[in-house]
Amino acid sequence: MPLRLIFMGTPDFAVPTLLELAAHGHEIAAVYTRAAKPAGRGMKLQPTPVEQEARRLGIPVLTPATLKTPEAIEEFRAHQADAAVVVAYGMILPQAILDAPRLGCFNLHASLLPRWRGAAPINRAIMAGDAETGVMVMKMDAGLDTGDIAMAERIAITDRMTALDLHDALARLGGDLMVRAMAALDRGGLQLTKQGDDGVTYAAKIDKAEARIDWNRPAHAVLRHIHGLSPFPGAWCEMADEGEQVRVKILRCEMLDRSGAPGELLDDHLAVACAEGAIRILELQRAGKQPMQAAEFLRGTPLKPPARLA
Repeated sequence: MPLRLIFMGTPDFAVPTLLELAAHGHEIAAVYTRAAKPAGRGMKLQPTPVEQEARRLGIPVLTPATLKTPEAIEEFRAHQADAAVVVAYGMILPQAILDAPRLGCFNLHASLLPRWRGAAPINRAIMAGDAETGVMVMKMDAGLDTGDIAMAERIAITDRMTALDLHDALARLGGDLMVRAMAALDRGGLQLTKQGDDGVTYAAKIDKAEARIDWNRPAHAVLRHIHGLSPFPGAWCEMADEGEQVRVKILRCEMLDRSGAPGELLDDHLAVACAEGAIRILELQRAGKQPMQAAEFLRGTPLKPPARLA
């Protein structure tokens, strides 16, 4: 029998889970998301991706500024939900909210907990050079991603993956995983396992100050730094163009078995030396411009040795 659910989520990452739950017949009593924000040139109010999908599906949408007031808690309880599903909602749930659904609140988290608890697990897993990551369904408690684990799926992280690539893969995987978790919950067969204390790491929110590329690191570390920040905020460096230093974001690259002084261009096809090895830039973006492939960029900005990137 389908469950009566409250769905709580905000960005694109949460949309596949909402769609999968609705497609599998669960009754979504309400969708909670963050309030619309001004965006674009006209600064018009832009509803979140989750709100847009919920309204398309005809599901009531709520955008409370807080869940801590008695009124907000009572409104949440009034939905009489069996469970709440939370995916990148962006707001801390107080204990009264966690206790309101009959079967609890369940979060989809984009890491293999307890590794990478916190705000930016996808970026941090790539930047740290992890070989794999995954998604987990967790029964929420009052801690930061500390709840008991119900189900998990793993995925390899390759050196070709950017944060956007991994985000999209995990979002799809997570939608399927949450559907299976809710089916098990409905049957009374959802098994929970406590998180261990070993291997706990925290995925701090990405600070733009981290984004500058350090060519004095090994090539693999540089590649993972670039891909872990692609497309946002984008790892960047500076290069000379008509006598001026301009900032350029590097969005995608590959490893090369070559060597040179860190930051040195090794050929006229954007091979750049690192402390150990080198990378070739495949996709990049000048400030105020659209992303472009390396060949297109070089047609307008021919760069050749002995130029250096800083």
